[in-house]
Amino acid sequence: MAGLHLTLCALLFTVVSCAPAKYDIQQGRLAKFYVVASWYGPDFQGRPTASGEIFDMHARTCAHKEYPFGTKLRVTNTSNGKSVECIVNDRGPFVKGRDIDLSYAAAKDIDLIGPGTAPVEVEVQGRDASYIKTVKVQAANTGGPFAVQVGSFTESINAVRLKVALRLTYASAYVQETLINGTVYYRVRVGNFDQITAALQTAEKLGHEGYPAIILRADMQL
Repeated sequence: MAGLHLTLCALLFTVVSCAPAKYDIQQGRLAKFYVVASWYGPDFQGRPTASGEIFDMHARTCAHKEYPFGTKLRVTNTSNGKSVECIVNDRGPFVKGRDIDLSYAAAKDIDLIGPGTAPVEVEVQGRDASYIKTVKVQAANTGGPFAVQVGSFTESINAVRLKVALRLTYASAYVQETLINGTVYYRVRVGNFDQITAALQTAEKLGHEGYPAIILRADMQL
């Protein structure tokens, strides 16, 4: 079944497929392109998405490698003409030859569940600006090196998934393990940066894409 066979090992490798036409949110240029869609559901139910939202297979959402979180897409199954509107809140898919992963609900609407994959037409409808995050700074008046923290988890698989998603764009993403009061936390960070200005530039980009971004000293436990 498409989208349900990603393992921890598979997530450690980024598989690059053909990138679709870019969509410039600020300039308002809408894109239409044809790609291969797959779907994901029960194996990820209740887990954090790359945007930080909890994945709900019954909501009409999707995963894409490039579009900012909150991007609204209309996806049409070219084999039957059925369409669904969904919102990007995750990164993926991480399987070669697939370009967009629909939630179970979105895939069901266009009869994608049975086939598993299908060629689709994707049209960008705009963006929900509420996904844009404000950058937080925890180390503005201290010396570096600095890092940008994007997530913190008690389950390593959630941290690994976010790291892999970030590495589609940010090669310096890493997971830092920290033991606090007997609990291990897996913090996902991008960096390190010698100067606060460089960290801020990256953090602002992350925030605009929809990631929660906190600038802090690379050795700070937050």
